[in-house]
Amino acid sequence: MEFNEGQAIYLQIADYFCERILKKQWKQGEKIPSIREIAVQVEVNPNTAIRTYNFLQEKGIIYNKRGIGYFVSDNGYQKTLDFKKDKFIGEDLPQIFYTMDMLKLDVKDL
Repeated sequence: MEFNEGQAIYLQIADYFCERILKKQWKQGEKIPSIREIAVQVEVNPNTAIRTYNFLQEKGIIYNKRGIGYFVSDNGYQKTLDFKKDKFIGEDLPQIFYTMDMLKLDVKDL
């Protein structure tokens, strides 16, 4: 996985998780890779992976079954969809509109 310097690594890994969930590669109730597996897979420190899992748990997207592992929440798809929509509208879209304004573009130009 290639990381962008403009965003925290744990958030980029969270985006990777969200993509898997939205593409239904990881389904609701399904076990997901362990912290160690993800740390090795994306070549990060396990502490960074832990931050990703904690962040996604706080959002209600995944949950932990002690001694068993992490799973996509029963409403994980919808929570992921809501989270990504809010992020797009709150962060990405304003930047797009700003760039369009700077370049004197309107929606018809797109």
